[in-house]
Amino acid sequence: MKNKYRILKIAITVIILGFLLSFSLKKFSSQKITDNKISVKMNEKTPVYFIDEKDIREIVNKENPSRKVGDLNIPELEKKINALPAVDSANVYLNLNGKLNLDIKQRVPVFRLNKNGKDFYVDEKGVEFPISKTYSHPCMLVTGNVGKEEYKKLAELVEKIDKDEFSKKYFIGISRDNNDDYNLLTSEGNYKVEIGDLDNIDFKVKGFKTFVEKYLVYQDPQKYKMISVKYQNQIVTTLNPYFKENDSILKAGHKDLAKVPVATSLQEKKPEISIKKEEKKVSSTLPKAKEKEKPKTAAKPKTEAKPKEKKSTVKPKGKVKIE
Repeated sequence: MKNKYRILKIAITVIILGFLLSFSLKKFSSQKITDNKISVKMNEKTPVYFIDEKDIREIVNKENPSRKVGDLNIPELEKKINALPAVDSANVYLNLNGKLNLDIKQRVPVFRLNKNGKDFYVDEKGVEFPISKTYSHPCMLVTGNVGKEEYKKLAELVEKIDKDEFSKKYFIGISRDNNDDYNLLTSEGNYKVEIGDLDNIDFKVKGFKTFVEKYLVYQDPQKYKMISVKYQNQIVTTLNPYFKENDSILKAGHKDLAKVPVATSLQEKKPEISIKKEEKKVSSTLPKAKEKEKPKTAAKPKTEAKPKEKKSTVKPKGKVKIE
């Protein structure tokens, strides 16, 4: 009898609790989600403003026009927010007091890519997303035909540049030319730094830093068109043809290049020609000089002025020897 009484007591308690629970759920479901019960938090470390709280509230109201808790489909709302291009992740949940919480993390651009005439952002994960009409995030510009498989390496390069004070001061952009070589665009002068591929970036930047500290600081930055560090253990520079001080250097270089093949052939032929001429002149002039001397010595007693004639005769001999 006691056991039956206990079972009946437990059953009545469960029924009462169930009734109270269903009543509370109905009351909870009928609650309205007012504006002051919507909490939107942006959790990214770097502040970005591709979407704002107003945009999220509009999505919530669109997904739940009645604004009742019971009519809100949380998984569907979360899916809609995650589908936004600028959203990296979204977490949506309700409190027992009927407050709707939305924790959102936006994508933070690492660089802006101009490819085939189109501009878009790329984040640290290598995910591309469109630019915004209302907000432009300050980041490095990359131009050229860059493949998606290289987005992560480029993102790592940009992050290294941003963290290093020297690199951040000098490098303002990255370009890729038709030869698939990457170039770092500089803030000083018209020159660019050719790095080739995206491997051994630390070593290449260190080489450029050494060149700047030991040589470039003493030069006009307009002097160079390109500084290449893509080759191992060497730096190759290209002069700027539009820099006036380079005119004499470039002209001299062109002259030297033009003379190199001609000079080698002349140096081989000239000695042979000069030797032959000298031999002919010596054999032809020496006998004539001896014949002229005989009549001059015989005419000595006729006049006293003949010693002067000897001086004049010596001169042609000297001319013959010089020739």
